[in-house]
Amino acid sequence: FPDMLSNPRLLSVQGTLNVVMNQNVTLSCRTDSGCPPVRYTLFRRNQKVATVNRTDLSPGLFNFTISSASDTGGYKCKAEDISSSGKYSNSLTFTLLEPISKPLLSSPTSQAKKGQNVTLLCLSENGSLPITYVFFKGRRSISPPVKTEKREAAVIFLFINSSSDFGIYKCRAENSFRNNTKYSNSFNFTLAEERNHSQPLIISLGLILLLFIIGLALAIHFFIIPSYKASE
Repeated sequence: FPDMLSNPRLLSVQGTLNVVMNQNVTLSCRTDSGCPPVRYTLFRRNQKVATVNRTDLSPGLFNFTISSASDTGGYKCKAEDISSSGKYSNSLTFTLLEPISKPLLSSPTSQAKKGQNVTLLCLSENGSLPITYVFFKGRRSISPPVKTEKREAAVIFLFINSSSDFGIYKCRAENSFRNNTKYSNSFNFTLAEERNHSQPLIISLGLILLLFIIGLALAIHFFIIPSYKASE
């Protein structure tokens, strides 16, 4: 009796499903049993891509280029022999790795004073996820790696303790794309002017004194002078 056709296995010859734009890739489709010849057909989202015929049970190989995001998947292959109408494989989808853009380092406030808590945010708007961020003060790392699975900023909180905390800050971003580490713009907090709490008190006392002088002048003009003239 002829061997029954088994479901084929679809895998990436490169050994990874991570790809970059314009990369050449090869998919292998193979069934372990069946009656040769075997026909392998590759589909992408149910659309036929290519067909390969084999006279034995050797795998069918499909070569193509990842030229756009639509080329990433999902792929399936179909195996057919003389005794079967065909069986389908597992599904495969590539992950397109995109280089990250230069991250932006920012803060809700640009001014700070000693004893104040401040926030730093670092965000790379482009690049495949996840992205890992590290914050620096000068050349010294001031945070553990912060990994983001979504397109959102990495955040750290700082305490301004002394004048040395007003130096230059930067952040670094990287993802799975090889040799693609980017550093942000420089950011530094400016010292907020300390508000003089005695100044409002001085202004208030000045206004009170001014009102007293005006009131005294009015009293002299309307009461004291007329009374003096009446007594003459």
